[in-house]
Amino acid sequence: MSEPSQRPPDREVAEKKAMREGVLRMALTSEARQRLANVRMVKPELASSIEEYIIQLASSGRLKGAIDDEQLKQMLIALQGKKRDITIRRA
Repeated sequence: MSEPSQRPPDREVAEKKAMREGVLRMALTSEARQRLANVRMVKPELASSIEEYIIQLASSGRLKGAIDDEQLKQMLIALQGKKRDITIRRA
């Protein structure tokens, strides 16, 4: 039997999601949040990795102020620059 102090898994997931959204709401300007939402529609894995990075910055105290749209663009460019495109040429 489960202990009364344990939360159901779905509630725990919802709480974690709410906490992530709260951190992102404080760490990003409204324009940056909108851009991140647009990126999520096209490349969800890129948006998730940016969110993780921003949450790490905020939790470690390295975030000085809210990240604006230009700063988010620079983060996206830097993160995308690390990826390699593989092309196959057929002879």
